[in-house]
Amino acid sequence: MWKGDFMKKIGKSAELLWIFGILFVAIGVALCSKANLGVSMIAAPTFVIHEAIAPLWDGFSVGVTEYLVQGVVLILLCLAVRRFNWRYLLAFAVAVIYGYTLNLFLFIFDGIPTDAVWIRFLMLIVGDIFTALGVACFFHTYLPLQVHELFVAEFSARYHLSINKVKWAYDLFLLTLSVVLALTLFGDASTFDFSRLLTEDYHSVGIGTIITTVINSPLIALWGKGIEKLFDPTPRFEALERLLVRKQA
Repeated sequence: MWKGDFMKKIGKSAELLWIFGILFVAIGVALCSKANLGVSMIAAPTFVIHEAIAPLWDGFSVGVTEYLVQGVVLILLCLAVRRFNWRYLLAFAVAVIYGYTLNLFLFIFDGIPTDAVWIRFLMLIVGDIFTALGVACFFHTYLPLQVHELFVAEFSARYHLSINKVKWAYDLFLLTLSVVLALTLFGDASTFDFSRLLTEDYHSVGIGTIITTVINSPLIALWGKGIEKLFDPTPRFEALERLLVRKQA
């Protein structure tokens, strides 16, 4: 009897999972950034572009860069699926919320000492775990996704493809883009040393970026199964779900 009660799913948790998605992804990315081994392939373009622009624009934060980058991705999504839905704009609003949440956790983790390499690798792994958990939470809620997750979900649905396979392809594309940006925006490609990527990043791209690209999709799938066992992602606010989901054109 006790076991049955313990294993009872947390009901009407769709909105809670959305909040978890925002928080966990922000925590994960901030930890990976602090590890200085390379952020995830999803976050890397933002960090590379921010590093290039920040010296020219006082007060230009990582969070602002993030939602501007996601704005560009949103435009590409509309072109890829050949349609526009006003609800896509809500994903941009989520990107803004996430951007400032990311700024908050970057500030919170700023004072953590990272002298030892093993500590930085630990932060990288924990960051990857949190990031994957956050993305899995997003995929179990009806509320607006961030643009990156929206791209994967909408593209998969539009062309009837496996969402995990589309996520792999999307991650690989962003990894390639991150490497190209890192090698071209700073004029120091001649100083690039592959062996140093094991202990430090190269303009936010490093061994951590590669590791995350390999393990991210399997981790998301694994967390997804766990979420389905622990949570019942039905809406608490059914009228809101009808507005956002059931009456889509």
